[in-house]
Amino acid sequence: MNISLDRAVGILRAADDIEILSHHYPDGDTLGSAAALCRALQKMGKKAVCRCSDVISQKYGFLFEGLEPQRFRPGFVVSVDVADIKLLGAQFAAKYAGKIDLCIDHHGSHQPFAAATYVDSGAAATCEIIYEIISRLGAGLDAVSARAVYTGITTDTGCFRYSNTTARTHEIASRVMKLDVDFAEINRRMFDTKSRARLEMERSVLDSIEFHFGDRCAVVVISRAMIEKSGADEGDLEGLSSIPRQVEGVDVGVTMREKKTGGYKISLRTLPPVDAAAICMEFAGGGHTAAAGCTIDEPMEQAKAKILGAVGEYLKNLGER
Repeated sequence: MNISLDRAVGILRAADDIEILSHHYPDGDTLGSAAALCRALQKMGKKAVCRCSDVISQKYGFLFEGLEPQRFRPGFVVSVDVADIKLLGAQFAAKYAGKIDLCIDHHGSHQPFAAATYVDSGAAATCEIIYEIISRLGAGLDAVSARAVYTGITTDTGCFRYSNTTARTHEIASRVMKLDVDFAEINRRMFDTKSRARLEMERSVLDSIEFHFGDRCAVVVISRAMIEKSGADEGDLEGLSSIPRQVEGVDVGVTMREKKTGGYKISLRTLPPVDAAAICMEFAGGGHTAAAGCTIDEPMEQAKAKILGAVGEYLKNLGER
């Protein structure tokens, strides 16, 4: 059931013993949303805890500083920034199927799975929505929560460079920056600090790059062997999908990441007028116009052939630039 923002706020105000779920391969928006909401609910005297099926990178550890560890029997489950229940990860998707009471998301391709759903596809980040919810709850946004909201916004907008950035994005960022948010440090940590493992991954990714369709499409592969050799964690892998789209003349950047269980997680980054979500929806995926993803559970060559087939057909129908 799709609900209004005020209805979502009312549901949260009435709830207690709350589990907040983030998607697997967690990024700054899903974690920032979870941390800020959890802190606000705890300030209201509620029991709340954040859950993710993947290990959270040290890069995002500061988001959860000061959150009280709480043990309780869950009475209410909310997901944040989760466009499809499959994105919780296989284990959590099975565990929470039919048990999620509220979903808060900003993906236009959202596939409903919760009892109540609030989606604002005009929001650049789910953290924009969380800011509005916390404001309406009356919990007040403290400095630590403000850092979480800012982190979600800056990571999902590429430090305000992506086309999803709106005037409202800047307005909310401005408000949270006034709450003693060291935005320069957050942006440095998110965009200008790289571990040795990250540099090794970038080198390997660049070595794997291929060009197709008159160089309009670039493909890179992230294999399990590459990850294990470099010692990279999830934080080191975040943002690698932007590399193929950075090449001049490329309209579609494709990143194929090998999953632990086999098959590939596919990430697309595109320039207008290419719709990344439309391509990924052919494989039961989705996302945004400029950034989307899907999964193809086949060996590399077959998975590559399938995604390139879809991209090639899309570009063919689009015509010449």
